[in-house]
Amino acid sequence: MTSRSEAALLIAAAAAAAACGRGMEHQPKVRTLEQSSFFADGRAARPRVPGTVARGFLGADELLETGRSGGRDADLFPFPIGAAELARGRERFDIYCADCHGRDGSGDGMVVRRGFPRPPSFEEPRLRSAPAGHFVAVMAEGLGKMYPFADRVSARDRWMVAAYIRALQLSGGAPLADAPPAERARLEASR
Repeated sequence: MTSRSEAALLIAAAAAAAACGRGMEHQPKVRTLEQSSFFADGRAARPRVPGTVARGFLGADELLETGRSGGRDADLFPFPIGAAELARGRERFDIYCADCHGRDGSGDGMVVRRGFPRPPSFEEPRLRSAPAGHFVAVMAEGLGKMYPFADRVSARDRWMVAAYIRALQLSGGAPLADAPPAERARLEASR
């Protein structure tokens, strides 16, 4: 009796082992950009179905996603900006922008000191008068030597960075008398 049950168990194990992996190795499949006789156009890779959008990439809000409204750079923020948004903007700026633009936006970041072309200072008159949407659009699409950051910085975060850039621009032109007394003393001592 034991030998029959052992034999049955051995046959079942052999059948399972023989079937294991064979189906995956020998199934019909195509490799990237390989030809296929299955489709009339001869291509295995199928074109995207019109109207489909990858998850998370709907982009229905032109202002939020591109920084533009009606195709023009907008100066209207798509959501309220408070202290938390400015803090988040500063955090994102320090991570993604300061290496080139410098922590104060003057264009003398660490990579510039090591030979990368200098970006414009945010204090330049054309950038001081540029709408906030300009900075969002440049972060999303890139400009000149700056590559796009849309895949690294979310649309909301781009607006928060633009708000922080505005804060840098305002603080850069502010008179020392506008600083709180304790901060004014620290700034005067550092001169």
